[in-house]
Amino acid sequence: MHPPSLLLLLATVLVLLVSRGTSGAEKPKLYSNQWAVDVVGGEEEARRLALSHGFTYKGKILNDVYLLEHRAVFKRSLRQNIDRHQRLRREPTVRWLEQQEIKRRVKRDFRQKRTIEFSDPEWSAMWYLHNPNNLDMNVIPAWEKGYTGRGVVVTILDDGIERDHPDLEENYDPNASYDVNADDPDPMPRYNPSNENRHGTRCAGEVSSVANNDVCGVGIAYHSHIGGVRMLDGDVTDAVEARSIGLSPQHIDVYSASWGPDDDGRTVDGPASMAKQAFKDGIEKGRGGKGSIFVWASGNGGRDEDSCNCDGYTNSIYTMSVSSASERGNIPWYLEKCSSTLATTYSSGSGAERQIVSTDLRHRCTESHTGTSASAPLAAAIVALTLEANPNLTWRDLQHIVVRTARPDNLHADDFVTNAAGYKVSHAFGFGLMDAGAMVDLAERWQNVPPQRVCSVPGMHRPTSIPASNRLVLHKTTDGCKNTNTEVTRLEHVQARLTITAMRRGELQIYLTSPSGTRSTLLDHRSRDDSTSGFNEWDFMTTHTWDENPEGTWTLEINNMDRHAGMLKEWTLIMRGTSESQGSPSNPHTPHPQLCTQTDSNGVCIEPSTHQAPTSTPSASTTIKQESTSTVASTAVKTERKSTAEKTEAVPTPGKATLECKEPNYLLDDMCVKTCPNRYYPSDSSDQSQKRTCESCDKTCLTCSGAQPYQCLTCAPLTHLYNSTCYPTRHLPLDQGPYLFYVAAVFFCVLAVVLFFVIFGVLHMRTNSQCCFKEEVQYVDLNGLGQKDRNGLITEGEMFLSSDEEDLYSRD
Repeated sequence: MHPPSLLLLLATVLVLLVSRGTSGAEKPKLYSNQWAVDVVGGEEEARRLALSHGFTYKGKILNDVYLLEHRAVFKRSLRQNIDRHQRLRREPTVRWLEQQEIKRRVKRDFRQKRTIEFSDPEWSAMWYLHNPNNLDMNVIPAWEKGYTGRGVVVTILDDGIERDHPDLEENYDPNASYDVNADDPDPMPRYNPSNENRHGTRCAGEVSSVANNDVCGVGIAYHSHIGGVRMLDGDVTDAVEARSIGLSPQHIDVYSASWGPDDDGRTVDGPASMAKQAFKDGIEKGRGGKGSIFVWASGNGGRDEDSCNCDGYTNSIYTMSVSSASERGNIPWYLEKCSSTLATTYSSGSGAERQIVSTDLRHRCTESHTGTSASAPLAAAIVALTLEANPNLTWRDLQHIVVRTARPDNLHADDFVTNAAGYKVSHAFGFGLMDAGAMVDLAERWQNVPPQRVCSVPGMHRPTSIPASNRLVLHKTTDGCKNTNTEVTRLEHVQARLTITAMRRGELQIYLTSPSGTRSTLLDHRSRDDSTSGFNEWDFMTTHTWDENPEGTWTLEINNMDRHAGMLKEWTLIMRGTSESQGSPSNPHTPHPQLCTQTDSNGVCIEPSTHQAPTSTPSASTTIKQESTSTVASTAVKTERKSTAEKTEAVPTPGKATLECKEPNYLLDDMCVKTCPNRYYPSDSSDQSQKRTCESCDKTCLTCSGAQPYQCLTCAPLTHLYNSTCYPTRHLPLDQGPYLFYVAAVFFCVLAVVLFFVIFGVLHMRTNSQCCFKEEVQYVDLNGLGQKDRNGLITEGEMFLSSDEEDLYSRD
């Protein structure tokens, strides 16, 4: 084989090898040249720090958190710039800082297999608003009552909005708009031949297209104010998301987002620290303390077996996660099923079913808006009508109204069940199709629900193995934190905070069953997810137990279909809701609760009509023996925590509103412990009025001296300590899945380089006649007179023959 061909073959092998090694691995992180910095001293101090360290001041993100950019650092890098990070961190006025990671966020739309020509849409094309033959979203009764979104501000977080579109211009609100990508007030999208930045304009038209102007269609809230935030047409970082989510929370009422992490069936991702804080600030302070309303598209990864519970935006208690139904009420091919979905609106379906009408780029209209991208803006518009009917509604009031008015009728899903409060609920459609008329009716006479309470029940004493090709079942009994100031008797959101290690994350299935028998699928099988990362303190959320009583035994079931065992390291049950002791208002309840009339010893409904607990599957019944060896029961509400370094004796505390512990004990989750466990630090204070408590470390620390990420003492696995900060290790165990491919790839790369130089050296020596043989062939005088050279001169002495010539003359 010729050397060039050999090199080409080696290069091909290397490409295939590396592509195989990286196809299932986690995508590498990219870091930008921007830092978010929490500064003592406000904007003036932030500008001083930027000037003294060579940064450019880019503006404010949150309270006391500012964005700095360094032009000498690559805009995109696979490595963090530790040197500049540490220099800035040493400043005494810097409380916290983080180099911004570039996140992948995708619009929840999909490209059509064939292009549909744009045309001027008419009212008759908007089948989802007036459909005499089938179910629609019952918007006309709300309009007939005079509710059109007047006075309500809705903003689309996306790739911009065409503010001068003739069907949007009249309702456009510049105070609800910003271009975060370019850092200017104008959210106009960037135009190109493919019109890829049409997404935000399409979403805006569903909400606020002007009525009766002979252009395009009619927005559901056609008198609402509409704004747009351009934040997806560039690098998306934590700072970009936080600035977008936190834009003008006292002016904007509803934020609509039709994007999220990759819907590829293998990604687990969500908001980072600043975006989480922006959500929290919006909920606690937005709309004058009533809470900003965040409406989110549930995702389009159904074809790839994705789960919206692996999306930290839709899985959040702060967002209304909205799914899609096709024109015929079927489950669309792109739909993701999960227990955090609250409700559904219409969108596209099969090729024969109609899609959504809206505005489009370049002052055009479209009848082909699709996916859950189209569902979220419809929901946001219905929310705008509801807020017009009752502006005093809180963010939780709206979720209650959605749950009580959503209609499961005519939606075709085989997993609809009725929970113990009488609501039908499905993993595909949540509580059903949103009903605008019913929502405004209920909003008119709604009384605000009491403040939300949180009853958190920790129960994991030690890591527990999840057997290979088997299941782990754990039971936790709780009284709902009875007789405490966190008592919950009527549930809203329930979360299972889990830390799990697994060789193949997608082979896990996780279920949570309430004391009343309502079984939520927290995670279904994801065949494409071959990550070895597992889950780290991931909050799986379910709405399926809404208005149920939490008292009784909860069951967590983890099915492991992989041939390798996994490990459950943490399980905390977090129950959010209200208590009858708060004097809950008597709000209309639709439908009326069908309470259980008979329960077993665990409080599980056994009435077969509506509340029978799901029967075990045949495969489950065959694992009962294995299950008995893998079942952990926790019957106490207040359980002790144990540190990996030292066992701690827990001292139960009295059931009173304000809990304190006497020295040398510390307060931890309504218990007094002598030593704070891992991930907590003792908050000792010389001020005698301050309680001695165990406070949470930063999530990157295993043990710490304070709450900041630069106060770590030791680090969690797969991270290492550098200057009191935990960073992801670059030397992971080589026996974990795809890392073997990286080792092999490096080996073959080195081998290819060595072979290249060897072959190059041989060819070079041969060219200079320093080895092997001469290629010059001389001629022989067959008459024996001597040897002639190529000039015809006869010489005596040496005679060189080619191998073929030697054979020829040997035959003579």
